[in-house]
Amino acid sequence: MKTFNYVITDELGIHARPAGLLCKLAKSLDSKVILEKGEKSADATRVIALMGLGVKSGDNIKITIDGGDEEKSAELVETFFKENL
Repeated sequence: MKTFNYVITDELGIHARPAGLLCKLAKSLDSKVILEKGEKSADATRVIALMGLGVKSGDNIKITIDGGDEEKSAELVETFFKENL
């Protein structure tokens, strides 16, 4: 299991476009990707669940990658966050 924290810099937070792109990425990975904000968590393969977290700019979220090729998946997800959020 790999985990990392990320502070959202996108001024709109996690909205429909990045949520859809993240969902597409997560579905292509061999690992399960979970995002956590406070007490809430969401499977990254579910767009509505991601948007339901209510992640805004400046929020610190925890990303957990479990199973499959965790190292490669973690790199891809972290790169996605830096480029899109």
